[in-house]
Amino acid sequence: MESEFISTLIITFKLAFYTTSILLVLGLIIVYILSNDYQENKTLKKLKPLIETLVTIPIVLPPTVVGFYLLIIFSPKSKLGKLLNETFGFSFAFTFEGIVLASVFFSLPFMINPIYNAINLLPASLKEASYSLGKSRLTTFLKVQLPCIKNNIISASAITFAHTIGEFGIVLMVGGNIPNETKVASIAIYDEFESLNFTMAHKYSITLFLLSFAILLTIYFINRRIGRI
Repeated sequence: MESEFISTLIITFKLAFYTTSILLVLGLIIVYILSNDYQENKTLKKLKPLIETLVTIPIVLPPTVVGFYLLIIFSPKSKLGKLLNETFGFSFAFTFEGIVLASVFFSLPFMINPIYNAINLLPASLKEASYSLGKSRLTTFLKVQLPCIKNNIISASAITFAHTIGEFGIVLMVGGNIPNETKVASIAIYDEFESLNFTMAHKYSITLFLLSFAILLTIYFINRRIGRI
């Protein structure tokens, strides 16, 4: 039982770590795309609200809806699912890789929205000054804007990590409940409760509670520091 407890926690933390790492890179790319004005490109300007909506929609959609459509999109019977399976041997349902991909999509707004909002709150003069010195949009984004919001990036990463640790519906829908593969702590709590094994349910719960408390406390101090700058 102890080995299963440790294994479940390792899978939980691995899922949170991989999801946060992927979203940090993907999130910065999306924020860069969204933060540009695109005054000269009307097509991209029209697509911007659509991208913002797609990024935010996981907040309002039930995990079962997201999981259902992801299972259809990456099904071995779909063209994309078949291509990924034949080319890379990738299987979406009931695999660790599948729950990572599902978690990345489901946690998109928790990484992107705080960073995007922080970028929008920066004075326009910072960007204009960089452009006047001949710097490109990408250089301005990487070397001028991002350093100004590094605390917001840390905070967004912490929120994403904490949110992923607590995911239940999307993981259960996509990955099921396979020990040493897709069984995470939130699912283990439900299992132990259903089995009336309250001792193990408490053990998982207090571990997640303490970790989440520590992460939120860290975010609190980061936000206080941001407020003083």
